[in-house]
This record gives sequence, C-alpha cells and structure tokens, in this order.
Amino acid sequence: RWSRPSARATMRPRRGLDATRAATSKVSVKRQAMAILWPAFLMAGVLEAMVFAVVDPGDLHWFGGPALDWPTQAVYSVTFLIFWGAMTTAGALTMLLSREADEVNLPDPVTTDAAPDS
Repeated sequence: RWSRPSARATMRPRRGLDATRAATSKVSVKRQAMAILWPAFLMAGVLEAMVFAVVDPGDLHWFGGPALDWPTQAVYSVTFLIFWGAMTTAGALTMLLSREADEVNLPDPVTTDAAPDS
C-alpha cells in the first residue's frame, strides 16, 4: 500500500523573512499595480457614464469662456483619462496608507550588515 507522505516531508524549507520579502516583492508590485489600476479603470468608466448622462459634451465651456471646440469623442477620451488618473491616485494612496510599518520601514542592508570597526 502507498501511504500519503507527511506534510513535513513535502514542505519546503523555511527561508528568512528578508529572503521571503525579496522573492515576493516583484510579484507583489505587479499585483498591487493591477489591484489599483483595474478597479480604477472600471470606476472611471462608471463615473464617465454617470457624468455624461447629465452633461452634454457639446455644451462644455472653458471656465465660463468660449465653448470647448473639441470633437465629442475627444471630450469623452480626455475625461475618461482624467477620471482614471484620479481613481488610480486614490487607490494608490489607499494602498500606501494601508501598509504595515514593517513593510515601509525595512532596515537598510548597508548599515545593518556593516559592523563597527571598534
């Protein structure tokens, strides 16, 4: 009969905390970027639909001055990019402020590895 190997036999050896952070930092940055950009993209589309449901792009004026003389598609595109940038900034600030102190204040490897000569 085949027996199931124990969990201890199949587990990888543990690495130090710094090695784990270094190995996951590249993946973590990509995941964090997508966790910020994708919801911001979706919400920018929703916000644009809500705004232009009540605002006609042809009726826009430069701060009370002359009418905005852009094609409708250009107004939609520029507005979407502005909304996406604002949503991305909000998401990035939220991600930054939700980090733990250990993640933000990593020890400097140059000063911790170097021992004093005295």
